[in-house]
Parts: sequence; C-alpha cells; structure tokens
Amino acid sequence: MLKKIVAVLLTSFTAAAFAAVPLGSQSVLVVEDATGKVLLEKNANTQVPIASLTKLMTAMVVLDAKLDMNEKIAIDRADVDMLKHSTSRVPVGAEISRGDVLQLALMSSDNRAAASLARTFPGGLAGFKLAVRQKIRTLGLTQTVIEEPTGLSPQNMSTATDLVKMAAAAGSYPEIRRITTDTKDIIDIKGRKVEYHNTNRLVGAKGWDVGLSKTGYTEEAGRCLIMRFKSAGKDATLVLLNAKANSARLMDAANIRRFVAGPNEKPKVLKASVKSKKKAVKQAKRTRRAM
Repeated sequence: MLKKIVAVLLTSFTAAAFAAVPLGSQSVLVVEDATGKVLLEKNANTQVPIASLTKLMTAMVVLDAKLDMNEKIAIDRADVDMLKHSTSRVPVGAEISRGDVLQLALMSSDNRAAASLARTFPGGLAGFKLAVRQKIRTLGLTQTVIEEPTGLSPQNMSTATDLVKMAAAAGSYPEIRRITTDTKDIIDIKGRKVEYHNTNRLVGAKGWDVGLSKTGYTEEAGRCLIMRFKSAGKDATLVLLNAKANSARLMDAANIRRFVAGPNEKPKVLKASVKSKKKAVKQAKRTRRAM
C-alpha cells in the first residue's frame, strides 16, 4: 500500500513539474549528480537516434586505449562523410595530432575527426567497434547501440536513461571535461592557424557553469544535448533528445536550469550583438550537418 502511495505522489510530482517546466524536446531526463535523484523525466526510456552524442563514447574508447596523443593522424578520404554529406573544415590530407583531432571531434563535433579516431584505432574500425561494445557492457547501457563513431548513422541509438549514465562515465575523464567546456581553440591545419568553436553556445555564456557538454544533430535525431552543469550550488546532468530546433533545445536547457535552481533563480537571457548573431548563423550553416 505504501509503495502505491509513493508511486502516486511521484507521478503527481512529475506532472506538476512538467506543468511548471515547459519542455519541447521529445525525451528529457534531469538527474541530481550527488544523489542520483531524478528531477525531471519525459520519455526517458524511449530509444531514439542520438547523433553526435555518440562522440562521447568515441572519446572514452580512444582514451581508454591510452594512445599517443602527440602522434600525427592524416585525415583520409575514407573519413569523409558519404552518408549525410556533411561539411567539414578539416581538409583531407591534413596531418593533425591525435589530441587535436580529439579536440575537433568533441568541441566542434567534426565528423572527419571522429571517423579518423576510429580508423586509426588499434585493429582499425573493427577493433574500435569491439571496444565500443565492451564499453557499453561495462557501463551497463542496456538500451544503447553504437555502430559507428560519428553519430551520422540513425542506427546509433540510446535512451535518456542510458545517456545520463554515459555522461557520468565521460565526466570521469579530465580530458573530456576540459575539451567539451572549451569555448574555442586554434588548431594548426597545414601550417595555418584555424579557429574552431564549441557547438554548444551555453558553454562560456553568462550565468552558466558547465562541467561537460555535447551537442548532436541529424534529421532523424533532431537537436540533442548532454550537459552537466551547476545551478544555485547544485550539480545536475541533463539529457535532451529530439528538439525540433536549436532555439527549442536552448530554451529547454534554460527552463531546466531555473527549475533546478529553485524559485529564487532570476531568469537570464542570452544576449548577442547583431554582428555575433550573423556570425552564429554562418557558423550554424557550416556545422549544421556536423552536429
């Protein structure tokens, strides 16, 4: 009887929470890091494509292999996206250190960079897939399937519940925390200094304390986001899957942040100058298919 009462109360709480927190993403899960307490939940066990959220798994597997981060990797034609024909600012033939390639794959969500990490993995792509399957089992991700390193394939699928676990695991890697919270970096590409930016504009934004971040986008997956953040002294992890627009994804994150902080939190609006907005639009067009 007590269990039934608790279940009813939890259901009532969830309904009340969603009434107070409008969310546009198809699947949502927000968890308090210290306790594992679920703060918000919406279709958390629905298995859907995860787009470039995949790259967190790619990074973990590469780091687990303890490969030489200073070793140069040559971007090959085999790394070019022939599935979605996404663009990349990393040219074929460029030789880049594995550490910088990892930076591009995580921070800028570059697909050629992610593909090259798998291609140069011990045992090649087959060895990479085997390592990914082992990692999925180790983390207890029972609803996760990852077939390739970029997230371009709609066969890369998971749930918000599994992705919270993946975020927790990724957060244990200092390199992943650092890279995914860099706002930008300058990489040497064929002797030319090229500036790359984080695909998540909340990283470095006023009022946001982000500890880990990864965006994702394909037509099948919609706009996705994994983010660990601090709000009013509370550490939390959010997973947003299949938002219909980037603006909806950002709005969901902002609403969740205010919910986690509590009633004393004052709304903060991201502001951008006309010039920066134009720049953001151009950058979005370049990276839209890479996220």
